[in-house]
Amino acid sequence: MDTSNLSCDPPKLHVLVVDDNNIDRKLIQKLLEISSFKVTVVDSGSKALQYLGLDEENTSSRFDVNLIISDYSMPGMTGFELLKKIKNSSTSRDIPVVIMSSENNLTRINQCLEEGAEEYLLKPVKLSDVNRLKDSLLKHGSQHMGQHGPTPCSPEQA
Repeated sequence: MDTSNLSCDPPKLHVLVVDDNNIDRKLIQKLLEISSFKVTVVDSGSKALQYLGLDEENTSSRFDVNLIISDYSMPGMTGFELLKKIKNSSTSRDIPVVIMSSENNLTRINQCLEEGAEEYLLKPVKLSDVNRLKDSLLKHGSQHMGQHGPTPCSPEQA
């Protein structure tokens, strides 16, 4: 049976990337797109909160995302401060958040994990890191994957 024309791709997982550095944003965006993620990028914590509908309780313009990846060191609002705001919100606390940084600071890493970060990645982020995140998301699922979520597909089902 020829299965080459079967279209049974699961819906793309949506990732919000937050990083003030344009080069780092483009790198992580490219890695995520290679791994078949839908990607939205913003350059600050405050823009991330706006996108999520968490700025001043503005929930009318909320977008669903399956994962948030944020740089730790950003002007205005750090990734740690963003993480705390997300985890303290009833509408977004279940979205997995990954913090990334070029600094391998054990105290900072533990602080982020204790506050609810799923993972702490060291920059430069590699494709293997992104694939591990994708596997983890698909394995554990997320209530933010939309109504239907990703669906398994095999030639027998087609």
